[in-house]
Amino acid sequence: MSASGGTKAIIAAFLANLGIALAKFLAWALSGSASMLAEAIHSVADSGNQLLLMLGNRRAAQEADRSHPFGYGRERYVSAFVVSIVLFSLGGLFAVYEGVNKIVDPHEIDQTWWWLPLAVLLVAIVLESMSLRTAVRESNAVREPGQSWVSFIRRSKAPELPVVLLEDTGALVGLTFALFGVGLTLITGAPLFDALGTLMIGLLLIAIAIVLAIETKSLLIGEGASRADHDRIVDAIVGGPDVEKLIHIKTLYLGPDELMVAAKIALTSDKTVREAAADIDEIESRIRDAVPAARVIYLEPDVYRPALDPEPSTDAFVFPSSD
Repeated sequence: MSASGGTKAIIAAFLANLGIALAKFLAWALSGSASMLAEAIHSVADSGNQLLLMLGNRRAAQEADRSHPFGYGRERYVSAFVVSIVLFSLGGLFAVYEGVNKIVDPHEIDQTWWWLPLAVLLVAIVLESMSLRTAVRESNAVREPGQSWVSFIRRSKAPELPVVLLEDTGALVGLTFALFGVGLTLITGAPLFDALGTLMIGLLLIAIAIVLAIETKSLLIGEGASRADHDRIVDAIVGGPDVEKLIHIKTLYLGPDELMVAAKIALTSDKTVREAAADIDEIESRIRDAVPAARVIYLEPDVYRPALDPEPSTDAFVFPSSD
């Protein structure tokens, strides 16, 4: 499994959520709390999420073949998209349904086991905090210096860490909602608070699903290199005496750890084919040194013609094509 996939964070989240789900189901069965049922479904969904992420990592490691000549790297994006759409949405919609149902038809919490839901929620908060700490530590290992967490979630090419970060953060907020609902219901005897806590958990899950769906959709469509990596690639191409001019360049992530670079470069017109091939090999080496993720590189040698090849915009990520 790729290091960028945050293996430790995924496994830690899976183990925490599996144990928490069982405890929540027990607390729900004994107390009848709707918030506990919603949180149990939430934890089951989270456990399924981690299994899907691990499956996506495993499938992404397959070798390229005739049907998929660029490999299976985007399997990780597919898994993250399924997580956001199916599991999060189903968990969120179920919790909303359960909350509305309990508002319409209230059910009191069984006071015999009043302490069990509270104990389970407090233990779950501790375990989820530990899982989140692992995810933060794994994310800090790949997060750029000074990069905000919002930017990291939006710009990360590896979907697993943003998914786990949002899962664990959402889980802690959801547990707070459940603690609020169950606690007030036990204090006041009014089941409305338990139902409201359930409803808030459902809306939270749906919000997280929407955020993840938007981000993973962008990855599935195809994203290019970040501005910083793009500039490093451009500098690597034009940084030697072998290139007269960079005519245009396009980049595309084939998977979280594999960037494709395609560029048309102007070489001096008096070079032989052998000399041009040697120059291209040298340019490719410079690109890989500058951006290790640039594993698939296609360079087209050409002669710069100002009338056909306009000056590229310095603000654009992709230079205009002369084709």
